[in-house]
Amino acid sequence: MLKTLKFWCGRTALLAVCLAASPQHLPAADESPTVFAAASLKNALDAVASDWQEKSGEKPVISYAATSALAKQIEQGAEADIFISADQAWMDYLAERNLIEPGSRFDLLSNQLVLIAPRGSALTATIGPGFPLSNLLGDGRLAIAGVDAVPAGRYGKAALESLGVWGEVKDKLAQAENVRAALRLVSRGEAPLGIVYASDAKADPNVRVLGTFPENSHPPIVYPAAKLKAATSSSTGAFLAYLRGPDAASRFEAHGFSVVPATP
Repeated sequence: MLKTLKFWCGRTALLAVCLAASPQHLPAADESPTVFAAASLKNALDAVASDWQEKSGEKPVISYAATSALAKQIEQGAEADIFISADQAWMDYLAERNLIEPGSRFDLLSNQLVLIAPRGSALTATIGPGFPLSNLLGDGRLAIAGVDAVPAGRYGKAALESLGVWGEVKDKLAQAENVRAALRLVSRGEAPLGIVYASDAKADPNVRVLGTFPENSHPPIVYPAAKLKAATSSSTGAFLAYLRGPDAASRFEAHGFSVVPATP
């Protein structure tokens, strides 16, 4: 019995030595970048990522949510390589905490803010100072992203304040976790009106645009992108460069965004 045990122990030890000496053919690490991106980018960035996959063989992993939520997740240690924000403020938030790679930040896209209604709605509106938004809503609510933290909500609140109608509608809001959630409320007919980006309205055939908010009624809508300090994917730089290239620009423009020209 003891001899048999020694025999098998010897065989096990020999096998362990052989395995250690042999080349280990383990699967290669996934080099695809992980991207945290504002919810409003989904349709356009999915198309860009699909093109990138065809060219590079790598499929970026993209998580979409409210910019504010993503920034907080990054601050708390969520693993990602790239952050694309829907405003400058949340990118500044991460920069102040030394969480983005210095010199990697650039302005990628711009957008417009629009007032939408369900496709079959008979409502009309001319957006301007003192326009009768409260009357248009009636007993309904205005779908909007969270006005305290989410970029689209902040832009919307600023526009309504600038036009002098915030006080009339601030108690008639249906605040959503992100701009795409606000879009769905109008698309499903759960809210008679909503404030979203022009690109969001373009993405949903069940809504129509009643008007565009004047650009001077809110801060410029700009989407900065940057490499995160914790980035591990070797393809991070290449994907960021692709986002600034002509192929990606065509995709973004087709989905209702404007491309910010690259600075020399």
